[in-house]
Amino acid sequence: MIRIPRRVTAPGMVLFLLCLMYFITYVDRVNVGTAAPAIKAELGLTNTQLGLIFSAFAYPYALFQIIGGAMADKWGARRTLFICGLIWAAATIATGFVGGVVSLFLVRFILGFGEGATFPTATRAMQSWVPADQRGFAQGITHSFARFGNAVTPPLVVLLMAFMGWRGAFVLLGIMSFAWVAVWFFYYRDDPREHKAITTEDLESLAIRDRKPAAPKPPVPWRRLVPRMAPVTVTYFCYGWSLWLYLNWLPSFFKDGYGLDIKNSALFASGVFFAGVVGDTLGGVMSDRILRKTGDLQKARRNVICLGMLGAAACLTGVFFTKELTLIALLLSGGFFFLELVIGPIWSVPMDIAPQYAGTASGLMNFGSAFAAIVSPLTFGWIVDVTGNWILPFAGSIGLLVIGAALAFTMHPERPFVVEPETLTARPLPAE
Repeated sequence: MIRIPRRVTAPGMVLFLLCLMYFITYVDRVNVGTAAPAIKAELGLTNTQLGLIFSAFAYPYALFQIIGGAMADKWGARRTLFICGLIWAAATIATGFVGGVVSLFLVRFILGFGEGATFPTATRAMQSWVPADQRGFAQGITHSFARFGNAVTPPLVVLLMAFMGWRGAFVLLGIMSFAWVAVWFFYYRDDPREHKAITTEDLESLAIRDRKPAAPKPPVPWRRLVPRMAPVTVTYFCYGWSLWLYLNWLPSFFKDGYGLDIKNSALFASGVFFAGVVGDTLGGVMSDRILRKTGDLQKARRNVICLGMLGAAACLTGVFFTKELTLIALLLSGGFFFLELVIGPIWSVPMDIAPQYAGTASGLMNFGSAFAAIVSPLTFGWIVDVTGNWILPFAGSIGLLVIGAALAFTMHPERPFVVEPETLTARPLPAE
């Protein structure tokens, strides 16, 4: 029986604010995909140039996965997300004032700086505000809001473009981002014990035994943590390759690949993205349920990740055997559903492995997807320009998804990262 809480708890409100952040950041990063046909026509871009614009976001985004995660571990999620939010909101508004390919590349580049640290920082916040046996659900539900952002962005941007053009649409979406930043800064606290609305019951659920401030964190042991997270990073790259094809190219896939107008292409893309909303939530719930039933972190994370990647590969393989638009849309929807089963369990892995460095560890992991965001959209656009075939780029996705499923066996979330004793104590003074 599902228990319905009688009040909105402080941890529940923090999780809701993080859900809103995932929604808003994804609207701001994929809105350019929906507006791409109008931008392409006005600025006279080729598909290769458009792919370059899509990838501009990913260069600083990849870099700031690691830097941003370390910042969150050192400074806290409150300050880090406040600074990030100001940058990504300003970049979104500035997109409405670009005059050519160079300025468009630059504002997308700046957007990547602003959003680069957001998800590792959110993971740092969850480490403090979400009970250990609910982390799969928390990662799944927050990312489902991201996919909900994917789903509503195409029709939302098309609607805004109808009233104020694509430039006005970016300005309005940026203002929405500024509103979230203000609410976050005034409500959130890095240590739950410092929040005015926290209760003893909340602290017990978070395994916080007293109200004393947390001890200072030791410095990040980079030389040991990087190789420990490397298998997770590579596995997430295999996932990210397909994700960024969906996020950046799907509206153009339906419009230019199948001759749909911008409204119908947006609706088709929206339908595919809604499948991801279900996949995100279900993957996290499945992972947590396996963990409660078996107590085995490896099975709880690995099994769901393998199911998602292999299921997505099977659906994308089916796209090569039909030309029927409706069937292709269903196969792409099925592929995205299975792909998103991966999210809840894999974003829990950094918290399983290195809870004391959750921001840095998740940043190292998400670097894999961010690097895929650089090469995947550009490769897609180049293949389409050279061959004129909108299906062929998915062949790479199939191969990488199978590889990713195999690599999931190398992650080992059940083996926690142990902090060496010397990192916990101050260095001895030199002998006189």
